[in-house]
Amino acid sequence: MWKGTGQRLGFDPSDGLRVRAFGQLTVYPPQGTYQLVVAQMLAAGIGPLEVAFQKLKEKLLAEGLFDAARKRPLPSLPLTVGVVTSPTGAAFVDITRTISERFAGMRIILCPARVQGQGAAEEIVAAIAVLNRRDDVDLLIVGRGGGSLEDLWPFNEEIVARAIAASRLPVISAVGHEVDFTIADLVADYRAATPTAAAQIVTEGWLRLREELPFLSRRLGQSVGQFVQTRRDHLARLATSHALGKPADRLGHWAQRLDDTSDRLARSIGQKVAADRQRLESGAGRLATLSPLGVLRRGYSITRRKGDVAALRDVASVRPGDAIETLLDSGVITSQVEKAESKEIADARPSR
Repeated sequence: MWKGTGQRLGFDPSDGLRVRAFGQLTVYPPQGTYQLVVAQMLAAGIGPLEVAFQKLKEKLLAEGLFDAARKRPLPSLPLTVGVVTSPTGAAFVDITRTISERFAGMRIILCPARVQGQGAAEEIVAAIAVLNRRDDVDLLIVGRGGGSLEDLWPFNEEIVARAIAASRLPVISAVGHEVDFTIADLVADYRAATPTAAAQIVTEGWLRLREELPFLSRRLGQSVGQFVQTRRDHLARLATSHALGKPADRLGHWAQRLDDTSDRLARSIGQKVAADRQRLESGAGRLATLSPLGVLRRGYSITRRKGDVAALRDVASVRPGDAIETLLDSGVITSQVEKAESKEIADARPSR
């Protein structure tokens, strides 16, 4: 089999596999041996599409693309659903009719794609990518109506499976009839048996909410009624309270407290002023006693160098000829030093 033919098989021949091979019987001249140049090969008992399906299924299973842990929950109350299918197929008609009957408020955005034949897988992948770039879509329905294995084959292509797995939005696979099963069903977040079933799934939350609405309305009315009654009871208690029942009495009470506080404050201030005045007078008396002016009134004098403020305390501080001032109670005497002797020298001089 030539390489190009082998690439189109759809499965890998392996030792022990029973096959049906079609081709041309030829002779290899150098050795004179017969050979079969295979142009087509089918697995015996099953077709090549079944073999390819099983091979891709095992590959993606090993990668974990079918794991339940990676599947995302569907939004319970979606407002906008994106649909990837043929615009002329029965699947789109079933989806739109079912949604409009169950919840007319849901918005449907169709991203058309061929769902059968050459190039269909690429269009499905492109449509999924387009819807994933929108920020107004809540989830996707990807599918078509029933058909043969060959008709459904685009949903068994690896590129479609990987596009569904990589989708930012949750994906419902709705391919064929209930008995049909595709790789897309295994990878999707949820598998619907038919396109109609997919439409029922996306509207289930809204239908359940509509059925529960009367009960919720009653619950809301009861809750509001209880709240209003509680507020009424509270208001009634306030209306009969002493504070609100006799506001003049409450104002009189606080006015009396204000008067009492004012009297206590006035007495406290008077006592504080009297105490401070007594301390001030006592301090003034002590200050007068210690004042140099008081010393002068008792007959003493203070001598200082002329022009200085400090009193002379040491005879060595002056020399003959220095001008000095003597402060008396009645005035100031200005004089000049003729001689300055220490106390010891003066005491030692004989008296005359």
